[in-house]
Amino acid sequence: MTMSSNNLLNSSGQQFRTRARITALTISLAATGVLAGNIPAAQAVTAQLRATHHAGAHHGGGLQCRGKGVDPTAKIRYRTKILIKAPLSTVWKLQADVERWPTWQKPITSMKRLDPGPLRKHSRFRWTTPVPATPVSPPTTLVITSTVRQLQHHTCIRWTGPAIGKGLRIDRGVHVWTFTEVKGGVLVRTEETHAGDQIETNVPLATDFLGKGLEAWLKDLKNTAEARAGD
Repeated sequence: MTMSSNNLLNSSGQQFRTRARITALTISLAATGVLAGNIPAAQAVTAQLRATHHAGAHHGGGLQCRGKGVDPTAKIRYRTKILIKAPLSTVWKLQADVERWPTWQKPITSMKRLDPGPLRKHSRFRWTTPVPATPVSPPTTLVITSTVRQLQHHTCIRWTGPAIGKGLRIDRGVHVWTFTEVKGGVLVRTEETHAGDQIETNVPLATDFLGKGLEAWLKDLKNTAEARAGD
């Protein structure tokens, strides 16, 4: 599943570093469903600090679903959490009903279940998100094919899969979510790793934007769940 990154190479070392940074940024933005300009500068700085912290703080352990976690060898990793003031059933339904993700996450432009029935182990789904134009590449669409590897109702989900676009690729993404009822609501934790030759050309940058995507996802989940809880 490895895609050649020869298109990123050229005779100038400076041009290579610039192209690698932009490509890594673009892939990370697209894979996590965050488009350029959606996060204010202050939030971007905060996300960068969090990314640096989380990237180095959790390699010895991490979130798990039925005994399985993220890729322990991945260089790109981010973990975060949020408290959602809504019933667990509401939060779980939003996250597990993947076909309706586009209704509350604008960057997800399409979603298709690849098998029938409720989300469960071995369920597969394919979703898309646009990639903004960069100085070295035209706008395109990233296609992400996810397979549920572990799932425990109202407790956790773990899925894996590649993300592929024209000239862009994440060879392997692993994403774990856990949901815990606590005083005042539901504590949602998430951790994700990315691996691939292209995005590993600039690990800090890729980690930074992975973090921004996860923070934005949690914010959308919180806002939507709390709005529905108040209806």
